[in-house]
Amino acid sequence: MKKVIIIGCPGSGKTTFAEKLNKLTGLPLYYLDAIWHKPDKTHIPREEFDQRISEIFATDEWIIDGNYGRTIEMRLNECDTVFLFDLPTEVCLQGATERLGKGRYDLPWIEKELDPEFESFIKEFSKTALPKIYELLDKYKENRNIFIFKSREDADEYLKKIR
Repeated sequence: MKKVIIIGCPGSGKTTFAEKLNKLTGLPLYYLDAIWHKPDKTHIPREEFDQRISEIFATDEWIIDGNYGRTIEMRLNECDTVFLFDLPTEVCLQGATERLGKGRYDLPWIEKELDPEFESFIKEFSKTALPKIYELLDKYKENRNIFIFKSREDADEYLKKIR
């Protein structure tokens, strides 16, 4: 495990898992949200985002935390290990709500309320994004270590095993 991607619905626990995995493995951790978003709540151009991801790929070891569906296949092509968080919608909504008002490493501002568009994205994730993700995982399954967590407890158990 040298090149890792962590994907899944917002609020599922990806970032918390990424931070714990980083502490256990020492692999450098990159947050896609921190790359994409600017402090003024705008974002960098797609080309710059893709270039920054390519620069990470050029290094020998990394953990990339974040979904960004458009770039999943690009990252699958480069990684050796995938962690997918496939948790119930209610759990993800609760996770997104619980982080309101808290500072985060992966976001350059503090969210005060759940953006309606973001909430809708979470609610639709299992219907719109997950089928595409599973399709891509099937395509790359032969030479990738793929772990699918159906609960945060599954993720915690995995971390206990690699300690």
